[in-house]
Amino acid sequence: MSTTTAFEGNAILASLTGEDREQALAGGEIVDFKVRQSVYRPDERISDAYFPVGAILSVVARMRDGAMIEVGTIGREGTSAIPLVMGSDTTANECFCQVPGLAWKMPAEIFRDLLARNRTFRDFLNRYLQAYVNMLGQLVACNRLHSVYERCARWLLMTQDRVGSDTFPLTHEFLAIMLGSRRSGVTVAAAALQKAGFIHYSHGTIAVLDRPGLEATSCECYMVTTEQFGALLKVRRIPKDGP
Repeated sequence: MSTTTAFEGNAILASLTGEDREQALAGGEIVDFKVRQSVYRPDERISDAYFPVGAILSVVARMRDGAMIEVGTIGREGTSAIPLVMGSDTTANECFCQVPGLAWKMPAEIFRDLLARNRTFRDFLNRYLQAYVNMLGQLVACNRLHSVYERCARWLLMTQDRVGSDTFPLTHEFLAIMLGSRRSGVTVAAAALQKAGFIHYSHGTIAVLDRPGLEATSCECYMVTTEQFGALLKVRRIPKDGP
């Protein structure tokens, strides 16, 4: 994949033009994320900003006993650099790759420079940040008020949107972490979705077969979250073997 094609695959990078685009191109590189590959860890200095093209990154809160729950999802609509946008170079949360794929890696110094001198880039990131914060609030309510069945459907829809494909890798163990639920409960929910014909699950891979059915099953949190991001989620899909 060319660097230009990668830029077109991420909504925030696609907003850059002229010298700012050239600066980002010159200082960054394409990386291929693997499942569970670390992006940043709690209280460690964040040295790079990542802009997913095909990968999906997960932001999680980890408890003292090792339990984790997802508090944010980042795909081709956004960036891992939210702490940097907020003026910090550390965070209490952890971020790692949820679904493998490509991302654009930009050194934090270049990101901060673009943020400081490019009003359009800053405004674009502010809109993304607002949508992201709204998503966090919605997910808190969702995890407290809705069933694991509804939340499972919501998470699968959100993941499909960001991958841009009907099929993506996923294990029950990983889904349980993302939903903050017992693995047994997630297994029952996934089995029910498969029995209904909405998905097919086999060998760690999920295939969405009936998206309207999955949308009807999901709680309202999916649509509320999707509306917050609006056009950011409509950036065109970039083929894995693109130019």
